[in-house]
Amino acid sequence: MNLNKAKQVCRSLPGTTEDIKWGADLVFSVGGKMFAAMGAGDDATSISFKVDDDRVLELTDRPGIIPAPYLARVKWVMIEDLKAVSDAEAAELLRRSHELVFSRLTKKLQREILGEA
Repeated sequence: MNLNKAKQVCRSLPGTTEDIKWGADLVFSVGGKMFAAMGAGDDATSISFKVDDDRVLELTDRPGIIPAPYLARVKWVMIEDLKAVSDAEAAELLRRSHELVFSRLTKKLQREILGEA
């Protein structure tokens, strides 16, 4: 997995914003809710994001993927070894993370993001 490609995927999703949180983490959000996070510098070596409840164990059973520190309780995983997933799988997981977070937003906010005001 290439983190620059992951950033491009995140930036391409509807309503995505990005900012630096906690001093050194690049966070991607939709509707003010996080859906992915990684180190902000070029030396970043991992990425975290939300997954479906039933995928947590499946993913964390794979080498290089762990429950995300501080966010595991809300079904986030961290890819520590970027070789653990392909770019295509990473894109799919990031799109799904965005969908999961987007689906929890109010219907009004969803319409605003999609330009259906």
